[in-house]
Amino acid sequence: MTAYIALLRGINVGGKNKIEMKALKTAFVEAGFSDVRTYINSGNVLFRSDKNEATVKTVCETSIAENFNLDIPVCVISVADLRAAVSHAPGWWGHDHDSKHNAIFVILPMTTAEVLSQIGNISSEYEKIDYHGRVIFWSAPMATFSRTRLTKIVQNKSVYNAITVRNANTAFKLADLTQVPKL
Repeated sequence: MTAYIALLRGINVGGKNKIEMKALKTAFVEAGFSDVRTYINSGNVLFRSDKNEATVKTVCETSIAENFNLDIPVCVISVADLRAAVSHAPGWWGHDHDSKHNAIFVILPMTTAEVLSQIGNISSEYEKIDYHGRVIFWSAPMATFSRTRLTKIVQNKSVYNAITVRNANTAFKLADLTQVPKL
């Protein structure tokens, strides 16, 4: 069985797309996943499945639609891929307290290359970007956040709807939680 993390896009934000984590956990168990647990209220689910990543994504999205009447894109990433990405995070990512640090998870079938092409050339005075696999590491000083190229992808709905963002603390914590022998 493969250990996965499902990252639901855009739930429990600003009072929209509300899903209780206890109910989400139950839905994942009923969908046939094992060792299911959630982390914080932003829709992070750790679990195991014998299905491949694409099938797991479909099962997750179908379960959410059926149980919560919501059309929510889900990024499914194996625990091994998340651990590899976090271990390859650049040294500048997640450490400067005066900057915002995000992990941008690319939701299949979108590719990292497609997202990066929409971001375009960045100005190093405003932001830093690097990536590993389907995780893009992005940092920007709070003072110049509004000038970043990354904020431009919000204007491109096809790209914006194909990513989900977690801050560096959440990404690090998810990687730490997966170190538990159960997953």
